[in-house]
Amino acid sequence: MSSDPPFKTTLSIKPAARTDFIDVQAKLAEEFGSEFGRYPKALYISHHTTAGYLDQRLAQRLEHDAEKVREYIKVFHEVFPPNAGYEHDELELRTELSDEQKATEPENADSHLTFISAGLQSATSYDNDAGRPVWFVDLDGVHRGGTRDRRTTVVGYGSEEVVAHARLSAEASPRSIDALDLREPGSGFVDRLENLVEEHGVSYGRLDVSLAPEETDASLTVNEYEPLLMKNDLRGALLSPLRFMADQSRQVLRTPLSLPGKALRLPGKALRLSGKAIHVARMGTTVLRTSPGPVLDTATVEAVHILNWALERMGVDESVIARVLNRALALPVGRFQGLRREVSLPVIHRDGEGKGEIPWGTYQSPILIQWRAPKGATRELDVKLVRFA
Repeated sequence: MSSDPPFKTTLSIKPAARTDFIDVQAKLAEEFGSEFGRYPKALYISHHTTAGYLDQRLAQRLEHDAEKVREYIKVFHEVFPPNAGYEHDELELRTELSDEQKATEPENADSHLTFISAGLQSATSYDNDAGRPVWFVDLDGVHRGGTRDRRTTVVGYGSEEVVAHARLSAEASPRSIDALDLREPGSGFVDRLENLVEEHGVSYGRLDVSLAPEETDASLTVNEYEPLLMKNDLRGALLSPLRFMADQSRQVLRTPLSLPGKALRLPGKALRLSGKAIHVARMGTTVLRTSPGPVLDTATVEAVHILNWALERMGVDESVIARVLNRALALPVGRFQGLRREVSLPVIHRDGEGKGEIPWGTYQSPILIQWRAPKGATRELDVKLVRFA
């Protein structure tokens, strides 16, 4: 088995809905039969920033079940609903877009924030089991511009070997809440990763990049580094994890004649959200992973939303309402969001021999997110280079 060269293929995926869940394992079986099943391990790669994979440990806790995966993602959809006032979606402010692009560009800040907060991965390895689904989670597959053409690359392999460890420094931001593009040419971070791959002659493998143990109040993701998204929308989500959900709830309360009925329905939505988050926490996923915090009873949630409604009607500043809501629900960013401390970057050689490269998607960048500034001028990251056999 270990003497077999790695198997590589790229599949085309056509999502059927804005949020869609595609079993890539089933597509591989349909196209290649038992050939792919000969490999005990597989690396799954998404070339997109609003579609990716669950980490295998999280998928296992969700029992690889489509409905449980759907419910997990739905928690974050409710925290980041569409059309909730994201600056990324104010297309007239997007100077990098032409007028023609603005006419069809999707308003998808919610999809990016869901990807980041749910801990979706652009690349992750699974133990290969032909009878178990592997879900490609698409958060923005159909939009006003039409249906997207998605691509996913899968590498089947027999075993993996760690061939190098490295400790790399990345310049830290002095701002307490910020996001840093580690692919930005001036940082040199990706150059050092590529040098490591070249030095060890890896054709197929994986770079596992993680924050050093002493680095706190920070996370890593692979996504699009668009300034309005990273500097404004993500910052808002870190400052106030339930801000956008609260903003949309306020829109529900705008029409005075419909306030009583809508106000009565609002606590129910909050209860469903709280219940799902708590249920996910009990299954041991990344949500609420450090401690589940207080379990809110019906009376508490209703009281929170009555207070929210009353403050709104009294004309209290919206930022104050958001802070009250967040404190009452006791879901700070470090516990609610499924932010991760590590990412994996694939290493692939197009022809299967020689030096591999990181196959970046068009808008993909490794991004370091922090919600508290470090004491020093840099942050330390541990890198592990893995070779596939």
